[in-house]
Amino acid sequence: MKNKAAIAIIIGALLAGLSGLFIKSASLPPASYAFFRTTVPASLMALWILSQGIRFLRGNYKLMLLGSAFNAARMYFFFMAYIMTSIGNAVLISYTWPIFATLLSALILKEKVSRRNVFLLFLAFGGIVLVYINKPFSFENDDFIGMSAALASAALYACSIIIFKKEADGYTRNELLFYQNLVSVFVFLPFVLLQDPPPSLTDIGISSAHGLILGTIGFAFFFYGLKYLPASTASGLTYIEVVAALLLSIFWMKEELTLNMLAGGAIILISTSLLRSQKKDTGED
Repeated sequence: MKNKAAIAIIIGALLAGLSGLFIKSASLPPASYAFFRTTVPASLMALWILSQGIRFLRGNYKLMLLGSAFNAARMYFFFMAYIMTSIGNAVLISYTWPIFATLLSALILKEKVSRRNVFLLFLAFGGIVLVYINKPFSFENDDFIGMSAALASAALYACSIIIFKKEADGYTRNELLFYQNLVSVFVFLPFVLLQDPPPSLTDIGISSAHGLILGTIGFAFFFYGLKYLPASTASGLTYIEVVAALLLSIFWMKEELTLNMLAGGAIILISTSLLRSQKKDTGED
């Protein structure tokens, strides 16, 4: 069973690694793409909730809606990152979210931060600086805008994760997925209706397929694996997403990975992996 669970996590991570290909293949602004990407899983999970006779907006739904709002903002910056900069830049910086999760846990949840984790936070920050090297510090530069959007996405993802983790025991995983995408549907709908020219059927198909393959099927594989594997093992396997995305960017999208990107990315991944693994081992996450 553990082997099947590990394979499920790997499949989910590989599917997540395809995000850049989907986003780069469409010609949609971030808000419109976010609408179709989130509407598919939200609609499917809403149908499941109805079929189970579960009441909508139950429990601490106000806090869950706040988490969903954070995730909506995160989605916007996430897609902006992939549109404005390379897949390599976007995926590496997006994986800095454990840094923000650790800081927010200390500030909001009053969790103690060990000296080891303080060192890892500074190390990860150094990795971010290294990735930014040779990029013009200007909001007129697409790479700088995209990488900054990825950083904002990581921070907002950490905010939503803390909220959903806090309330996770009171909801099924399908409900969590529903709440994760709910606010995005209503926030981004006006952008789609006002888009000129309207989204093409091709772009709608690409972004909706992204929502089905990653937002629904990918999460299903991950949650299946998480059920049978230690959280630390599952967490480690998700880093396959980064490898898959980088390989895709090199061999399919013909993007160039510079030495400072590789070095900075390695530092980010190692430090954030160590941050996550300690939280899993101590039961904090």
